[in-house]
Amino acid sequence: MRKHWIILLVGILAFVMGPVAAVAAEKELAYPEGYRSWTHTKTMVIDKGHKAYDMFGGIHHIYANQKALKAMQAGKPYPDGSVLVFDLLEAKSEDNAVTEGPRKFIGVMQKNAKKYSSTGGWGFEGFKGDTKERMVKDMANCFKCHEPKKATDYVFSAYRK
Repeated sequence: MRKHWIILLVGILAFVMGPVAAVAAEKELAYPEGYRSWTHTKTMVIDKGHKAYDMFGGIHHIYANQKALKAMQAGKPYPDGSVLVFDLLEAKSEDNAVTEGPRKFIGVMQKNAKKYSSTGGWGFEGFKGDTKERMVKDMANCFKCHEPKKATDYVFSAYRK
């Protein structure tokens, strides 16, 4: 009899947890395959002394997919399906030149107003180094930094003409 209860309990847990796992997976952003062929919109360097240096120090390259690029160029809100990639590399200074070192991580923002309504319509993910290992545990933490940029649809970068 006890065996039947255990089987029933496992079945109930699988039934309940299946949708929970599906919702969690649904919130995850995919690795941005081919992003280096998208339009490169900006590069910047965060040096020692900047308040974000500990987490984001290094060379930043920003890439936009076609949907994001059109909105960025027009200075309009980003439509669903817009994806921005923030490629962060170590900055190496030698011989009076700053060059790229190893990749620290790739940050991804994907617009889907319905799916990510609690974070301004944006989903956030980070991939460690040159891997596809996910880094973001809580999108709300990413959004805290982007929240002051509400006037530019929570995006720091602007298109440079």
